[in-house]
Amino acid sequence: MKTPAKTTRATLVLDKAGIRHSLHVYAYDPDAPRIGLQAAEALGVAPGRILKTLMAAVDGRTICLLVASDKEVSMKRVAAAFSGKAAAMLKPADAERLTGYHVGGISPLGQKRTVPTAIDAGSLTDPAAEIHVNGGGRGLQIRLTEGDLVGALKALVVPLT
Repeated sequence: MKTPAKTTRATLVLDKAGIRHSLHVYAYDPDAPRIGLQAAEALGVAPGRILKTLMAAVDGRTICLLVASDKEVSMKRVAAAFSGKAAAMLKPADAERLTGYHVGGISPLGQKRTVPTAIDAGSLTDPAAEIHVNGGGRGLQIRLTEGDLVGALKALVVPLT
C-alpha cells in the first residue's frame, strides 16, 4: 500500500491560514462502494463526522459540495442553493481535471482553482465540533473544526440533503 503524502495542497492551505488541524491516514479501499463510509469505518469515526467532497455543476458552473458521508445530496436543493435551474454531478475525469486531485482523494481545500462551495447544513452540528474532510490524497483525512472549515472555504451553509 502506498502511504499518502503528509503535505498536500490542502494541508498547505490550512498551514498558510494558521488553521489547527490533524492528519489521519487509513488503508484506502478503491473497491469500497462508498469511500466516505469506508474512511469512517477505518478511522473509527461516526459516518456523520466525515464529509465527502462532491464536484457538481449548476447551470454549467462548477461547484464543490460537502455532505456527511452517510447522506445523499438532493440535486434540486443544490440548484436552489446556487440560484440555478439544474444541477448535475461532474464526471470523475472532469472532477479530477478541475481539482487536480484523484477521485477518492479530492479535497475541498487547495483545488487547482477556487469554485463556490456549499456545506450541507444538516451535516454540521457546532462550529467548535471536529469534522473530517479529505486531505488531498487517497487514504488521508484532515480533522479540523467545523467553523474553521467553513471559514477556510468561505462556504455557504445550506440544506443540500
